[in-house]
Amino acid sequence: QVQLVESGGGSLQAGGSLRLSCAASGYPYSAACMGWFRQAPGKEREGVAAIYTGLGTTYYADSVKGRFSISRDNAKNTLYLEMNSLKPEDTAMYYCALSLSLTGCTRAPLTDTPYNYWGQGTQVTISS
Repeated sequence: QVQLVESGGGSLQAGGSLRLSCAASGYPYSAACMGWFRQAPGKEREGVAAIYTGLGTTYYADSVKGRFSISRDNAKNTLYLEMNSLKPEDTAMYYCALSLSLTGCTRAPLTDTPYNYWGQGTQVTISS
């Protein structure tokens, strides 16, 4: 059974930094891609960043380009999201997700569609 456990969320002022972690376990073979998504109250879930595990190719939403960085430690089976220059509009529940679909990861890595497994989320709250 695949399990994804996020950590690292918190509350801080605008301009600060956080690093989110997602520990993955239980999948029988390598994930095709992994991603971070977020959902603010009253809004739809949106893709923030994704990494194609085969080549390490990364993808970012326009709203976080230049501020967020996704990475993966294969030895630790852990996904990270480094978030800098945080803004109040970054406030949301952040979710880690894992996809087993090479095609899905290639076509739409920042949409929900390719992802098979999801974590429970970690809250990030940014005050102005």
